Amino acid sequence: MMRRGMQEWQKISKTTCRADCMKIYEIEKKKLKKSLECVDKISLTTDCWKSKTQKIEYMVVTGHWIDSCWNLQKRVLSFINIPPPRGGLQISDAIFKCMKEWGIENKVFTITVDNASSNDLAIRYMKDIIQRSRTLACEGNLFHVRCCAHILNLCVQDGLREIEDIIGNIRESVEYVNRSEARCVQFAECVQQLQLKDKKLIRDCKTGWNSTFEMLSCALKFKEAFKMFKERDPFYGCCPQEGEWNKAQKICSLLESFWTATHIISGSEYPTSNLFLQEVQKIKSALNIYAQHEDLFLKQLASKMKEKFDKYWGDCNLLMAIAAVLDPTKKMLAVEFCFPKLYSELDASKHISKVKEIINSLYEEYVVEETNKGAPHLSESESFGSSSARRSQQNSVYNWDDFDDYCAKVEISETKRSELVDYLEKGRLKKNEIPKKNSCLEWWRMNRMQYPILSKIAVDILVIPVNSVASEATFSAGTRVIDSYRSSLSPDTVQTLLCGGDWLQHIHGLKNKTKVS
Repeated sequence: MMRRGMQEWQKISKTTCRADCMKIYEIEKKKLKKSLECVDKISLTTDCWKSKTQKIEYMVVTGHWIDSCWNLQKRVLSFINIPPPRGGLQISDAIFKCMKEWGIENKVFTITVDNASSNDLAIRYMKDIIQRSRTLACEGNLFHVRCCAHILNLCVQDGLREIEDIIGNIRESVEYVNRSEARCVQFAECVQQLQLKDKKLIRDCKTGWNSTFEMLSCALKFKEAFKMFKERDPFYGCCPQEGEWNKAQKICSLLESFWTATHIISGSEYPTSNLFLQEVQKIKSALNIYAQHEDLFLKQLASKMKEKFDKYWGDCNLLMAIAAVLDPTKKMLAVEFCFPKLYSELDASKHISKVKEIINSLYEEYVVEETNKGAPHLSESESFGSSSARRSQQNSVYNWDDFDDYCAKVEISETKRSELVDYLEKGRLKKNEIPKKNSCLEWWRMNRMQYPILSKIAVDILVIPVNSVASEATFSAGTRVIDSYRSSLSPDTVQTLLCGGDWLQHIHGLKNKTKVS
């Protein structure tokens, strides 16, 4: 049949198909590896996932960096099977193997992971090993980044657990209506009679809290329709009571700030890290308000979520604060405004001082790094012309080359040292004074000549992902690749298909819908 349509068609075997995929994978891998040679620093995100069809665990490593054209880049670098036991040591070894394979072991700036204890152990192993061969920025204080989306999820799940039965009833109500076409028609008639604007119910994914929030928010709009539907359908027995609807309404009002923050953190494909401090502050302020609420249910709920929020959030604020300072529309004013709302007065003062200390320390490290980059050129020229230099010194007593070299070093270091002070002392910009597209990053690109050191710091800090959503999104593709019909795929083939597919999508400008979890 195929040959009738196209005479040139030739049947190929699965071996040939696999060989073609491997060939493309190897070609694209070489290209990507070559491009990574030009990258100074790269931040990683990683996460683990268990395939239901294969019953084995995979780990994905995703790289994030800013290219020479100042564009945010993201690529899946590794998608490998980790055999049991999957502890901190095994995760650490797998990440190191990936880094070595790509030649980026001396370029990794930060690693973003969720709050699993095995990940904490893995990062501890990695820091110890890396610091034997090179120094990490700010003594490793920025190396371990905790996934913000995961922290938010932990807080929200505590709240949702309080109305688990109510959520179950609302979820079952939505499923009951959608299970039959006749019920959908009958429910639509109820909606029409009540003249409701919304027309369609939303189903949720039980493992994604944001999906559950959207389902609850939507169902609340159809509250009266569900009551009317109950009167018409005698078999509908899971309709929530008025008190249950009220509790669902209250928790939705509390979770709205979480939902907004999650979409800003995870909904954008390439969010820069300067966006997040203000969202954290909004969430904390909302929890503080609800913790003093007159309603006992909301008060207890918010207090419990606030306790979990404070437990996990301390380490994340440092990176977010530095990123906010590097936003020309915020600078130190953002930290001085947010921290008193996030901490007690005494703690806020300590944390503000720590942010200033870290920024100064980070700046000095970059100054030294840039100075060391220029040093080999001086020594090479000296060694290259050493004999002629000696002759010229003998011929002229007025020659003072080492003084010129000394002045050059001092003048350069003084210029670099003043960048941070100059940037912070100048007033912050208004939002309409900077470009809209990737505004913060674009501003640094345009001002890189004025702030050569600070612009490099901004590039490295702003690209750091504060969530592991980029890695988690790969698992959605993994579910499609390793479906029930392809459960016998080898781990090497799976990595070829997922990594190669990700690279080709970026080459051809294709985008997946970002999954928020």
